[in-house]
Amino acid sequence: MNEQLKNNVLASLARLLAENETAIIAANQIDLENCPKTDEVILDRLKIDRAKVEKMIESVEKVRHADDPVGRILLASVRENGLRIVNKTVPFGTILIVYEARPDVSIEAAIIALKAGNKILLKGGKEARNTNLYLAELWKKALLENEADADFVKYLDFSREETQRLISGEAGNFDVVIPRGGDDLIDFVVKNSKVPVIVSGRGNNFAYVDAETDFAMAIKIILDGKSRLSVCNALDKVLINKNIPDFETNINQLIESLIAADIEVFGDEIVISSIEQNVRAIDSESVWHEEFLATKIVVGTVFSDDEAIAKINEYSGGHSSTIITENEQTAEKFMTEVDCAAVYHNASTRFTDGGEFGLGAEIAISTQKLHFRGPLGAEHLLTNKWFVYGDGQIRK
Repeated sequence: MNEQLKNNVLASLARLLAENETAIIAANQIDLENCPKTDEVILDRLKIDRAKVEKMIESVEKVRHADDPVGRILLASVRENGLRIVNKTVPFGTILIVYEARPDVSIEAAIIALKAGNKILLKGGKEARNTNLYLAELWKKALLENEADADFVKYLDFSREETQRLISGEAGNFDVVIPRGGDDLIDFVVKNSKVPVIVSGRGNNFAYVDAETDFAMAIKIILDGKSRLSVCNALDKVLINKNIPDFETNINQLIESLIAADIEVFGDEIVISSIEQNVRAIDSESVWHEEFLATKIVVGTVFSDDEAIAKINEYSGGHSSTIITENEQTAEKFMTEVDCAAVYHNASTRFTDGGEFGLGAEIAISTQKLHFRGPLGAEHLLTNKWFVYGDGQIRK
């Protein structure tokens, strides 16, 4: 699919989303009514309202107007024997993405894949079935009205068992699989897929408050990290340097702010012995590994930057971590040595997002090191290929 055709399809999709906003929300309402009202995280991920549709349209338009990433020359040379050798970016082929609860992925993932010239197979969770099927119909209309292959974006209305057979290579044909969901889904795909896997892993993100810090800024950043619970860039762990000036005053102010925001706080022994509020003790080291997706946060203490870095590298999900410090050298050391896809200095982890990073949208946030890490835009859903031009050369 050439650049003009891709952009025409995206233009049609943006128009169809706007024209069918009411119907999208109505389909989503059916899914919301079938969802347990007690599961706030799933409800937040599942809900499509006017603002969410407008965000979908905005993402489509940003990706449409972005430069085409396909065919970019990575290397070019002419050899002594006259061979002209060019290395270019090319699409993967077909991508399978398996995701849970979030119907907006049916738009964001597919626009990224299409912009990079890839076909995509969408397999959403049963919680969002009605919304996903409706969005898939809009995709089909956008493709057909531009005389494009209707299978370029295809929704798989499969059962759990059919999906497992697909991933295991018993049915279907695709080149890359991306699991976006819980640990069970990711574990199954990694262990059973016959094709390369791009892992969009868990969060469990950390904030480290250094001894040289603006503590008011730290509280602001930490609270923002818990402003939305259902996202993988939410904050779950806070490490405070015990050498911070006025430690007890500052730690009490932080805990008060978290409790006032209805966040359940777990603290280590030093935190509990230093505060006036009643917070829960950390009952197991395993809590440091957990991604909460809930109104919970752990506040612990360390005695050095090296201890903070080591703890984050041991327990985090490899997604995002931030340091709040006035010392730029300390910040640079932290950002260099912490093993996460995105590292921050004096900013919230909530910015780890394709739109916020200027990609227009994202297909996933990769927490692995190959082939790319962090939010994946169209320019990351490509491989390379060597094009060699000659006029009869042979190698003797």
